[in-house]
Amino acid sequence: MDKKKLMLLLGALVIAIGTALAARSLFAGASSPKAEATQAVAQGPKALVAQRALPVGTIITADSISFQPWPKEMVQDAYFLEGEADITKLLGTVVRFPITAGQPVTQGALVAPGDRGFLAAALGPGMRAVTITVSQKTGVAGFIFPGDRVDLLLTQSVKGTDSGEPLKTAETILRNLRVLATDQSTETETENGKTVVRSARTITLEVTPRIGEKIAVADTIGTLNLSLRSIADNQTELEKAIASGTVKVPEGASKQEEDRILSKVQAQPVEGATTYVTGGDVSRFQRRTISFAPPAGASSAMDRSGSASGISPRAGEYSGGPVVRVTRGKTTTAEQVGAK
Repeated sequence: MDKKKLMLLLGALVIAIGTALAARSLFAGASSPKAEATQAVAQGPKALVAQRALPVGTIITADSISFQPWPKEMVQDAYFLEGEADITKLLGTVVRFPITAGQPVTQGALVAPGDRGFLAAALGPGMRAVTITVSQKTGVAGFIFPGDRVDLLLTQSVKGTDSGEPLKTAETILRNLRVLATDQSTETETENGKTVVRSARTITLEVTPRIGEKIAVADTIGTLNLSLRSIADNQTELEKAIASGTVKVPEGASKQEEDRILSKVQAQPVEGATTYVTGGDVSRFQRRTISFAPPAGASSAMDRSGSASGISPRAGEYSGGPVVRVTRGKTTTAEQVGAK
């Protein structure tokens, strides 16, 4: 190999080594500020941050907030900081102002039970709070707590016929109402880690304006009773609503959007399609006094006596004795055996 080619080869090798060293230095210099910035964030205080979007009225739960590192120069006095704030004491508070996902939770954005404005913040958009008087009997012996869901029953006496004896009736007029407070307490009381059961004299419910009007009228008609709902009932009714097409989720909706729609439907109070029971369903001696038509859409348990929904008495009343159903064309009537 001649000298000229050897010199060119050595020169190319020197250039390649120099280029490699320069590139290494360049990359090392670029990554250094990033590493320093990451280290600065990691060493900063941890602020309480929303894990998902929290609209007004959201009740804070353990999975909705958490502490995350936050740049020290961006920390404000209103932030909840790890080591200074007890996250367990914030559970059950209500969001007063909307908080976006990833945004720090400020002290002014939450209102605690017992604080001024808590009940108004806990109400959903368009909802109202109404209070009814209960007793140990009508209020499920004190086993109803804030956050539970109940059905509302109306018991009353209606005018009978012939003998003039009143007919006793009970009707489920409203379903799936959320309990906001018992007496003046908006939270469940505990002693030594156990829930305290106390009979309440008043129960505050979350309702729509129309349902609030219905409750105000029903309270003047008869006696209102609360019926505690099972936690599983809402899921069952939601599945029925989805199967019937009452609840429709838009195509292409995200999991979060789908959960939001279903959660809103699941929490909605229900009116209409009431069920009822009369004294005739309970005692045969009450059947003589039946003289009214069942409410539209209502269903009764007294099928064998002929007073169920959709069956019209021949003369608008019953006078006792065996009853048979007679269908003429599209009309079904209840005929008393032996009647003239």
